[in-house]
Amino acid sequence: MEITSLEERAAQSDLWQNPKEAQAIMRQLSEQQELVRFWEDMKRQAQELSELTILACDEDDFSLQQEIEADVRKLDHRLHKAEFSLMFSGEYDSHNALLALHSGAGGTESQDWAEMLLRMYLRWAERSGYQTEVLEVIPGEEAGIKNALVEIKGKFVYGYLRAEHGVHRLVRLSPFDADHARHTSFVLVEILPEVEEDAEIIINPDDLHIETFRSSGPGGQHMQKTSSAVRITHLPTGIVAACQNQRSQLSNKEMAMKVLQARLAELDLRRRAEEKARLKGEHRSAGWGNQIRSYILHPYQMVKDHRTNYTTSNTTAVLDGALEEFMEAFLQSRIGKEREEREN
Repeated sequence: MEITSLEERAAQSDLWQNPKEAQAIMRQLSEQQELVRFWEDMKRQAQELSELTILACDEDDFSLQQEIEADVRKLDHRLHKAEFSLMFSGEYDSHNALLALHSGAGGTESQDWAEMLLRMYLRWAERSGYQTEVLEVIPGEEAGIKNALVEIKGKFVYGYLRAEHGVHRLVRLSPFDADHARHTSFVLVEILPEVEEDAEIIINPDDLHIETFRSSGPGGQHMQKTSSAVRITHLPTGIVAACQNQRSQLSNKEMAMKVLQARLAELDLRRRAEEKARLKGEHRSAGWGNQIRSYILHPYQMVKDHRTNYTTSNTTAVLDGALEEFMEAFLQSRIGKEREEREN
């Protein structure tokens, strides 16, 4: 809806009779107003730079010209980011996201790889100015982690992170092998849109099978003696969501429901997208032949995305969270494919 119609609806006396609808309208209105303010500010800066450029040329002021060039570069960077944000046209692209890591084939190697990826995404979020909360971590037997669940909050988090969904493959000399042999490990990265309770995602309590069990992670006697962990199965779809790292059974249940709702929202998106499966694609096992990206640390240094063929030799930077170019390449390729489909 346009700002005018949103403002008219926000001004109606009966708005808050439906709090969920009211919150959605106020959020949309705030986003639209912020967008207008951004472009008005861009226009103002462009006009000021244009006037300063004329003045600098008339005065032959070299120092001022250098300042203007620096400001133009900054303005161009803001414009590039704004143009890039236009790629986020998906229903949940502007939402927060849940990032789940599942170690796959490779035993201790893959569990260590999962922990490396967890660090990579936390560093990416920090670099991007996003807020993170590690909701659950299941440690490996010897090293690393078996699974992890992270909530990441910020503008367009899901829009960016959905480029990361899939199997990530690592090739390196094993630090756990006495012979230092080369090993290949796999981790499944799952990206879910965080959704508010919404009339379109209806969960019937009768469709849920809820189980409690003892947490398997570290935590001392409390976690051993109480069944605080919760597993929820959505019977119509078979989707399972579980949580065991929160402090109480109630907290674990709330988090499991949050994950279940995110999975159901994603399932709904995939069904509507049919065979294109734009947002998630089929749930793939973490193993050979299914990787979306390979990280090669031996015998050479390379990270390659197999969907876009984007490649870099700076593996250290990537593992430290420099993922922007991979994400941008993925989004640009997706837009190109959608354009081709429309033309055909």
